[in-house]
Amino acid sequence: MGNKPAKQEEEKKEELLLKIVPPVDRAYTRWLARDLERVYGFTPQNPRAIKPPDSYIEYMHLNGWLDLDLDDPDLAHLFKKKMCSYFD
Repeated sequence: MGNKPAKQEEEKKEELLLKIVPPVDRAYTRWLARDLERVYGFTPQNPRAIKPPDSYIEYMHLNGWLDLDLDDPDLAHLFKKKMCSYFD
């Protein structure tokens, strides 16, 4: 347990950080944009309906996630309301 050496202060260098964008090839950017659209914009044409496992359905029932209020204004555009024209 001897003496500790004195701390030496480091010389602070002034640094300038510059963000420089290198020139980008236009053909490469077009290819990259097309490729990203192909990968992330993909949607299947005829998706099949998949039934979740019964444990998932039970879990959703317990949390009230499968309850549907037909009078909800956010869902009104999904249902076509037809008035009964019995007396017309």
